[in-house]
Amino acid sequence: MKVTTNRQRNKDARKAESGKASSGKANSGKATSGKRAEAEDSANHGLPRAAISIFILFHLFAITCWSVPVNSSAVRDLREIIRPYMLWSGLYQSWDMFAPNPKSIHSYIKAVVFTQNRHMKVWTFPRMEELSFGERYQKERYRKFAEMLPDQKNEALWPGIAAHVARLFNSQTDPPDKVVLIEFRSDIKPGADESYAPVPKPNVFYEGYLDPGDLR
Repeated sequence: MKVTTNRQRNKDARKAESGKASSGKANSGKATSGKRAEAEDSANHGLPRAAISIFILFHLFAITCWSVPVNSSAVRDLREIIRPYMLWSGLYQSWDMFAPNPKSIHSYIKAVVFTQNRHMKVWTFPRMEELSFGERYQKERYRKFAEMLPDQKNEALWPGIAAHVARLFNSQTDPPDKVVLIEFRSDIKPGADESYAPVPKPNVFYEGYLDPGDLR
C-alpha cells in the first residue's frame, strides 16, 4: 500500500514539474512576443518623430538666418537657399521691422469702382484691426501687401489688382467701368493715448479704365 502511495506521489510530482516547465515556456514566449511588439511600435513611431524633430530644427535655423541682423556673404547665401520656404510660409520679415526705425505710418487701401451707370462701390483691403483673431491669422500678409503695393516699383501690379476688384462687382446690367486705388495714411505717435485719433490722408496712386477682357 505504501509503495503504491509513493508511486502516486512521484507521478504527481513529475506532473507538477512538467506543468511548471510548460508555464515557464509559455511566459517566456509571451515576454518575447511583448518585446517584439514594443520594438515594432517604437520603430513605427521613431520615423515620424525624427521627421518632426528635423523640421523643427530646420524651421528654427531658417527663422534665425532670415532675421539675424547680419548681412555677410555667408548669411546672404543661406537666405537665398531658404527663400522659397520663407516666401511659401509667409514668414519672411527683415530685422528692420523692430530697429533702428520702426514703422511710423499707419496705412490701408481702398478701391473705388465706378460702373457704367455711374454708380460707385467701395472695397476695402482686409485691415487687421477690424478682423477677428482667426481671420487675422489667415490674412495677416495683407498688411505687408498693403504697405508695399503703393510703391512706384510695383506699378505693374496695379492694373491687375484693379481688374480683380472690379470682377467682385461685375454685373451684366451695370458692369464696372473704372477703378481708383487709394492709400490712406496717418502718423503713428509713440506713447499716444486713445484720445489721439489722426485723420488719415488719402493718396490716389492708381486710376484706370477697364477693358472688356478685364472682367472675364
